[in-house]
Amino acid sequence: MKPTAVRRTVLAASAAALALLATACGGSGDEGKGDEGKGKADSTASASAAPAAKALTAAELEKAALVQADVEEGKVATKLPATDDLAADKVKAEDEACQPLAYTLSAVPVGSPAATVKRSWTGEPKKPAGDADPEEALLAGLDTEKVLIALASYEDGGAEQAVKDVDAAVGKCAGGFTFTAAGEKLQILKVEKTQEPGGADEALAITATLAADEGIEAPMKVVVARKGATVVTFAALNVASAATGKDFDFPVKVADAQLAKLG
Repeated sequence: MKPTAVRRTVLAASAAALALLATACGGSGDEGKGDEGKGKADSTASASAAPAAKALTAAELEKAALVQADVEEGKVATKLPATDDLAADKVKAEDEACQPLAYTLSAVPVGSPAATVKRSWTGEPKKPAGDADPEEALLAGLDTEKVLIALASYEDGGAEQAVKDVDAAVGKCAGGFTFTAAGEKLQILKVEKTQEPGGADEALAITATLAADEGIEAPMKVVVARKGATVVTFAALNVASAATGKDFDFPVKVADAQLAKLG
């Protein structure tokens, strides 16, 4: 794949969030898609019947968000570059019904949160085999997941509504849609639910297939999970998968660590 093709692929699959990784390319469990995660989920997990929880403040969200000490491997970033921290006005779906999905794929909170905090996690790249050719060695170096994590707290049932809005958009936009993120026009070919995670009051997991250069169909995986009045969005991409179209496993341990920290 040509350098420009890979660069555009990475941008597309991450909604501009992985542009910093694209420069390295020379030629885009429970909730992921391990063997047990490839079946479609029938629906989101049932919402809790308990009274609405109080929205966390920005300071409380910051305390509840991942830091390096919370993970056993990979790197947590607590201050994100602009390419990883898109504002809502930089993301626009051509079909308004798909707007919640466009936000989710871009790690932008849905609705009107009272407070938001963002993090990112990047795994360690795989080591190429000793007899790997240059192309294989390059792809091995890019064979790692990056997850953008957006925490958002809501007042007055807004967290429950945010999850409902994303779930409804999956149903309406399963056949694909187009949106623009940070000036990049992206075509989603299809959207499907996968096995939702545990550890949350309600959650859903999504795999979106994005049209990339040279006929590549690149997978991107998103988990949206609610705990009380807080919704966490995990938007994940494997750069090598974005360049080849091959599947990858969602990094379950990252989501588990974040949800556990929320209590």
